[in-house]
Amino acid sequence: MYPYLLLIHILAATVWTGGHLVLALGLLPGILRRRAVGELTAFEAAYEKWGMSALIIQVITGLWLARIRQPDIASWFTAEHFPSRLIQLKLALLAMTLLVAIDARLRVIPHLSEQTLPAMALRIRLVTLLGVAFVVVGTSFRTGPWW
Repeated sequence: MYPYLLLIHILAATVWTGGHLVLALGLLPGILRRRAVGELTAFEAAYEKWGMSALIIQVITGLWLARIRQPDIASWFTAEHFPSRLIQLKLALLAMTLLVAIDARLRVIPHLSEQTLPAMALRIRLVTLLGVAFVVVGTSFRTGPWW
Protein backbone atom coordinates (compact mmCIF):
# COMPACT_ATOMS: atom_id res chain seq x y z
CA MET A 1 0.00 0.00 0.00
CA TYR A 2 2.83 2.41 0.87
CA PRO A 3 4.24 2.67 -2.70
CA TYR A 4 0.78 3.45 -4.12
CA LEU A 5 0.08 6.11 -1.51
CA LEU A 6 3.48 7.66 -2.10
CA LEU A 7 2.91 7.72 -5.87
CA ILE A 8 -0.49 9.39 -5.47
CA HIS A 9 1.03 11.85 -2.99
CA ILE A 10 3.85 12.75 -5.39
CA LEU A 11 1.50 13.12 -8.37
CA ALA A 12 -0.72 15.46 -6.35
CA ALA A 13 2.37 17.42 -5.26
CA THR A 14 3.34 17.71 -8.92
CA VAL A 15 -0.02 19.27 -9.76
CA TRP A 16 -0.03 21.58 -6.72
CA THR A 17 3.57 22.77 -6.79
CA GLY A 18 3.92 22.62 -10.57
CA GLY A 19 0.82 24.71 -11.10
CA HIS A 20 2.06 27.34 -8.67
CA LEU A 21 5.51 27.37 -10.28
CA VAL A 22 3.95 27.88 -13.73
CA LEU A 23 1.86 30.72 -12.34
CA ALA A 24 4.57 32.39 -10.25
CA LEU A 25 7.45 32.06 -12.72
CA GLY A 26 5.75 31.83 -16.09
CA LEU A 27 2.57 33.87 -16.00
CA LEU A 28 2.73 36.25 -13.05
CA PRO A 29 5.53 38.51 -14.32
CA GLY A 30 3.55 39.31 -17.49
CA ILE A 31 0.29 39.62 -15.58
CA LEU A 32 1.91 42.17 -13.25
CA ARG A 33 3.55 44.04 -16.12
CA ARG A 34 0.24 44.26 -18.02
CA ARG A 35 -1.78 44.65 -14.81
CA ALA A 36 -4.01 41.97 -16.32
CA VAL A 37 -6.30 40.99 -13.47
CA GLY A 38 -8.51 39.05 -15.90
CA GLU A 39 -5.62 36.80 -16.92
CA LEU A 40 -4.95 35.93 -13.29
CA THR A 41 -8.60 35.21 -12.53
CA ALA A 42 -8.86 33.10 -15.71
CA PHE A 43 -5.86 31.00 -14.64
CA GLU A 44 -7.19 30.67 -11.11
CA ALA A 45 -10.63 29.61 -12.37
CA ALA A 46 -9.10 26.92 -14.59
CA TYR A 47 -6.50 25.73 -12.06
CA GLU A 48 -8.42 25.95 -8.78
CA LYS A 49 -10.41 22.72 -9.10
CA TRP A 50 -7.25 20.79 -9.99
CA GLY A 51 -5.02 22.55 -7.49
CA MET A 52 -7.42 22.28 -4.57
CA SER A 53 -8.15 18.64 -5.38
CA ALA A 54 -4.40 17.98 -5.46
CA LEU A 55 -3.93 19.72 -2.10
CA ILE A 56 -6.73 17.70 -0.51
CA ILE A 57 -5.24 14.48 -1.91
CA GLN A 58 -1.83 15.50 -0.54
CA VAL A 59 -3.27 16.12 2.92
CA ILE A 60 -5.10 12.78 3.00
CA THR A 61 -2.21 10.73 1.61
CA GLY A 62 0.33 12.70 3.65
CA LEU A 63 -1.46 11.94 6.91
CA TRP A 64 -1.83 8.30 5.86
CA LEU A 65 1.88 8.06 4.97
CA ALA A 66 2.83 9.72 8.25
CA ARG A 67 0.66 7.22 10.11
CA ILE A 68 2.41 4.34 8.33
CA ARG A 69 5.83 5.81 9.07
CA GLN A 70 5.00 6.81 12.68
CA PRO A 71 1.91 4.85 13.84
CA ASP A 72 1.83 6.63 17.19
CA ILE A 73 0.43 10.06 16.34
CA ALA A 74 1.80 11.49 19.59
CA SER A 75 5.30 10.70 18.31
CA TRP A 76 4.70 13.13 15.43
CA PHE A 77 5.02 15.95 17.93
CA THR A 78 8.25 14.92 19.57
CA ALA A 79 11.68 15.73 18.21
CA GLU A 80 13.08 12.30 19.04
CA HIS A 81 13.23 10.94 15.51
CA PHE A 82 14.14 12.54 12.21
CA PRO A 83 10.86 11.45 10.55
CA SER A 84 8.92 13.10 13.39
CA ARG A 85 10.70 16.39 12.74
CA LEU A 86 9.86 16.09 9.04
CA ILE A 87 6.20 15.41 9.83
CA GLN A 88 6.19 18.49 12.07
CA LEU A 89 7.70 20.56 9.26
CA LYS A 90 5.13 19.28 6.78
CA LEU A 91 2.29 20.11 9.19
CA ALA A 92 3.76 23.58 9.78
CA LEU A 93 4.03 24.16 6.02
CA LEU A 94 0.42 23.05 5.62
CA ALA A 95 -0.71 25.46 8.34
CA MET A 96 1.21 28.33 6.72
CA THR A 97 -0.22 27.46 3.30
CA LEU A 98 -3.74 27.46 4.70
CA LEU A 99 -3.19 30.78 6.47
CA VAL A 100 -1.90 32.45 3.29
CA ALA A 101 -4.74 30.95 1.23
CA ILE A 102 -7.40 32.02 3.73
CA ASP A 103 -5.89 35.51 3.87
CA ALA A 104 -5.94 35.74 0.07
CA ARG A 105 -9.50 34.39 -0.15
CA LEU A 106 -10.91 36.72 2.51
CA ARG A 107 -8.84 39.88 2.18
CA VAL A 108 -7.47 40.13 -1.36
CA ILE A 109 -9.56 38.16 -3.84
CA PRO A 110 -12.89 39.88 -2.99
CA HIS A 111 -11.26 43.22 -3.83
CA LEU A 112 -8.92 42.07 -6.60
CA SER A 113 -8.05 44.94 -8.91
CA GLU A 114 -5.05 46.49 -10.59
CA GLN A 115 -4.23 48.15 -7.26
CA THR A 116 -4.41 44.94 -5.21
CA LEU A 117 -2.68 42.78 -7.83
CA PRO A 118 0.75 43.17 -6.14
CA ALA A 119 -0.73 41.96 -2.83
CA MET A 120 -2.13 38.90 -4.59
CA ALA A 121 1.20 38.33 -6.33
CA LEU A 122 2.90 38.28 -2.93
CA ARG A 123 0.51 35.61 -1.70
CA ILE A 124 1.01 33.57 -4.89
CA ARG A 125 4.77 33.72 -4.42
CA LEU A 126 4.45 32.71 -0.76
CA VAL A 127 2.28 29.69 -1.57
CA THR A 128 4.71 28.73 -4.34
CA LEU A 129 7.69 28.90 -1.96
CA LEU A 130 5.77 26.86 0.59
CA GLY A 131 4.98 24.29 -2.13
CA VAL A 132 8.66 24.00 -3.02
CA ALA A 133 9.48 23.66 0.68
CA PHE A 134 6.92 20.81 0.87
CA VAL A 135 8.83 19.03 -1.91
CA VAL A 136 12.20 19.57 -0.24
CA VAL A 137 10.95 18.30 3.12
CA GLY A 138 9.17 15.39 1.46
CA THR A 139 12.29 14.25 -0.36
CA SER A 140 14.16 14.42 2.94
CA PHE A 141 12.29 11.34 4.11
CA ARG A 142 14.46 9.41 1.62
CA THR A 143 17.54 11.58 1.19
CA GLY A 144 18.11 12.76 4.73
CA PRO A 145 18.47 16.37 5.76
CA TRP A 146 19.32 19.09 3.23
CA TRP A 147 20.46 21.34 6.04
